[in-house]
Amino acid sequence: MKITKIISHVLQYDMPEQLGYSQQYYAKRSAHLVEVQTDEGITGWGECFGPGNVAIANKTIVERVIQPIILGDDPMNRDVIWHKVYNLLRDHGQKGMPLQSLSGVDIALWDIAGKVANLPLHTLIGGAHKLEIPVYGYGMMLRPESATDLVARFKDEAAAIRDMGFCATKMKVGLGPKDDVLLAQAVRQGVGDDFRFMVDANHCYTTSDAFYVGRALEELDAYWFEEPIAPEDYDGYRELRAGLSVNIAGGEAEFNRWGWRKLLESRGLSIAQPEVCALGGISEYLRVLALCHAHFTPVVNHVWGSAIAVATNMHLLAAMPPLPGGLFPWEPMLEFDTTNNKFRDELLEKPLNIQQQVAKNNGLVSVPAGPGLGVEPDRDFIRHYEIN
Repeated sequence: MKITKIISHVLQYDMPEQLGYSQQYYAKRSAHLVEVQTDEGITGWGECFGPGNVAIANKTIVERVIQPIILGDDPMNRDVIWHKVYNLLRDHGQKGMPLQSLSGVDIALWDIAGKVANLPLHTLIGGAHKLEIPVYGYGMMLRPESATDLVARFKDEAAAIRDMGFCATKMKVGLGPKDDVLLAQAVRQGVGDDFRFMVDANHCYTTSDAFYVGRALEELDAYWFEEPIAPEDYDGYRELRAGLSVNIAGGEAEFNRWGWRKLLESRGLSIAQPEVCALGGISEYLRVLALCHAHFTPVVNHVWGSAIAVATNMHLLAAMPPLPGGLFPWEPMLEFDTTNNKFRDELLEKPLNIQQQVAKNNGLVSVPAGPGLGVEPDRDFIRHYEIN
């Protein structure tokens, strides 16, 4: 079997409302799918992390840089291909967009391998520890509104997400420390005292401001404080983890095993959040997972993007061993964006129906059972939303 073509599909549409996080507002939803074709008619699908113009730039890397390197290679030689591409691109970036681009290609190769073996991804990488996964719903995005309006909105939206059946919820912050504490208080009021909620800062604070917010989150019994400071600030993460009782989460902006080794050795994370569509794909994710568990750091995958990314993460979470083990092990959760996302809900020939499963199954979803990722995109849908 040989790789004959790699196609990068960048999809985009105008969202019904403007949303934001601590770094920016955005009005368009985008996704970057990768299609790897072979001479035996088997096609694999993957996804690259990165929105908007980042996706357009990554499309060039996938099609005009990575594709010429691996055309004619056997797609079953996933690890050989991974290291071949990484070594040739090492001089041009060991992190960031080259790794995002390689991630989408690598995921597609694993999809091909599963289809060749007629096995689902979770079986291919070692078997499922569980076939049903708890799901948390995130929402409470920033909008160009006053802090007062957002406080009222966050309280109502948090209650609505709880009532949808999710096992937990996550909110955004980024207005500034004092207003962000008010937002967190509103979410706690919305969900009640016994419902788990998390806070995502998207690295908007200095360490001192993160301590201010973190102490308030301790009082509110937040479950984790995500990316409170810049991902490069390993010392700051270590100080926060040592000085706060709330779990410190992060890692979505870290890449490959070498970056993760340094991050984990800094002992700054209570919970690791690798992003498989960015850090180097499934091949590298499995190495990073092993590193996390070698450092006794539990993992909750970061999930963003289309149904391809969601399905990939469902398999990875199913195959993740408990840490630690026992009768009632610590369980990772699937991250689910509750805001409008056609690329997650309408992309597939057979939708995942996450929200419907959550509502009917006490916050749990079943892992796709078909070969590879177990999902197939609707090509008419892709053609409708694809941009040049």
